[in-house]
Amino acid sequence: MNDVSPRVPGYTRHEYGDRIGATAKLRVGATAAVLDGDRLLLTRRSDNGEWCFPGGGIDPGERPAETAEREVFEETGLSVRVTGLLGVYSDPDVVVAYPDGNRVQILGILFRAEAVDGSAGCSAEVSEVGWFTAEEASRLTVIANHRRLLPSAFGDATPYFDRPST
Repeated sequence: MNDVSPRVPGYTRHEYGDRIGATAKLRVGATAAVLDGDRLLLTRRSDNGEWCFPGGGIDPGERPAETAEREVFEETGLSVRVTGLLGVYSDPDVVVAYPDGNRVQILGILFRAEAVDGSAGCSAEVSEVGWFTAEEASRLTVIANHRRLLPSAFGDATPYFDRPST
């Protein structure tokens, strides 16, 4: 099943289905939840118009926390320092399908991070940035792999992980 929610035409989309991840490659990434008081930094992706945590793929020879810090800076210009682990996520029922034909199941690591220097802005990958309360974030179109992480990002004491289905 394809995701039919609003998108920028011709860009990244999501496919859904029982264990559809078995038909795709596995990609490992890291993201960061950066809070300023009760507001969370989210970025609007330029490739599909949806909101997400800043983050991206882990490069060979790189620690996941380094990836999260690098990706926040590359995507927003904000320097951050990772301060903790918030969760690990991967949904075998969701595949990210890219315009070039690549299809991946994401295995992601969500970190807590604090701003160190600079301010968040846009980049080639990010068309908009915003700082949102939990209530405001709940009304945004957040990418499939990140929506369920919002409670952990806003301070749920339990680290997030995808529980096996029973």
